[in-house]
Amino acid sequence: QVQLVESGGGSVQAGGSLRLSCEASGRVFTIDAMGWYRQIPGNERELVASTTRGGATTYADFVKGRFTISRDNTLNTATVYLEMNNLKPEDSAVYYCNSLSTNQFYWGQGTQVTVSS
Repeated sequence: QVQLVESGGGSVQAGGSLRLSCEASGRVFTIDAMGWYRQIPGNERELVASTTRGGATTYADFVKGRFTISRDNTLNTATVYLEMNNLKPEDSAVYYCNSLSTNQFYWGQGTQVTVSS
């Protein structure tokens, strides 16, 4: 089992920045990849960025050059960050942390990001 706890959402004006954090606990040594998804009401959840145990990263086209994903590992925890710069109103969504562990996905509770124009 892996537990994910997110923090760092909030409200910001267009052009501003936010940093999301997600701390994983439990069987963190089984985590292969961690990432961030987002969901706008009425839309499907979509990948924003992900990073593998080896450090490979993937970004959605709509965040390339603006968002950066990074990861810290300790013996008992793994934390993934999403640095979001030059935010746009269309980035407003609930952001969910995700981990892939032994072929099973785990999700955080979500954190709201609101960008005003």
